[in-house]
Formats: sequence, C-alpha cells, structure tokens
Amino acid sequence: MVPITGRNAKRVLFGAIDLRTARRVVLIRTRAGQADAQAFLRTLRRRYHGAGWLWLLSDRASAHTAPQTLALATRLRIRFVWLPRQTPELSPMDQLWRDLKRLIAANRQAASIDALAADAADWVLTLTPQQARRKAGMTSKHFWLRKLLQNFGRPT
Repeated sequence: MVPITGRNAKRVLFGAIDLRTARRVVLIRTRAGQADAQAFLRTLRRRYHGAGWLWLLSDRASAHTAPQTLALATRLRIRFVWLPRQTPELSPMDQLWRDLKRLIAANRQAASIDALAADAADWVLTLTPQQARRKAGMTSKHFWLRKLLQNFGRPT
C-alpha cells in the first residue's frame, strides 16, 4: 500500500501483483485502516473468484494482522505470507510503488488528490506485464522468489 497525500487530503492505494502473470489489482481508499484492508481482500477475491486459495505477500501492518482481517482472509480463502519486518525490498509491489512515487507523484501538480490517485492507479494498471515484472524486480536474477516462479505449475 502507498499513501498519496496533499493539503490535508490523503488517498491510499492498496495493490497486489500476481507473481505468475503480472496481473495487477489496485484499490484506492481514503484510509489505510482495518476496514480498508478488508475491502482490498474482498476486491482480490472478486478478481480471482474462480481461483482456489490465494497467497498474499504482505507486511505486518496492524490493519493486516487484526483478528477480523485474518478471519475474513480465511473465509475468502486468502492466506497471508508475512514478509520479514522492515524489508520492503522483498515486496514486488513495494518496488512498483517506489517507481510510481518517483515518476507520478514526485514534484507534480494534480487537479485534485483524487485525480492524482487515479493517475497513480492507472500507471500501475496500464504497464505491460513485462514492464510490471521488470519494475517490480521480478526479472532480476537475484529475485528472491525466482525459483518458485520457475517451478510454478510444475508437478511436485
């Protein structure tokens, strides 16, 4: 998730990238609380309605670890995979946010905070899968989940 702020206004973008397909899901909210995290889980499940269990790489923000959020995740068949504390470099989505902040939000005027949030979401969603993989660090030979991606879909 990435906050977008300006003149006491704030928008928060929740996002996920599918490690296999580079498909992205983004949800714009006014806050980053428990209800917002739960809204994102519902959005993910709607986008992947036919899928079995979803595995979601996540930090340990209190909105993510709240008992009600964890219970909802279980009901929606979403399992959190917790990243180590203070390791945004391990999150492909955090790498996309970093590029977004540099290219879209830094030193840029927007008509409104809503317009800036929409521009940010559009930027993430209109990248080609290859661009998204590259910007998220997933094409690096040092990507920590590289072996998992190479073996994705292979019988064990």
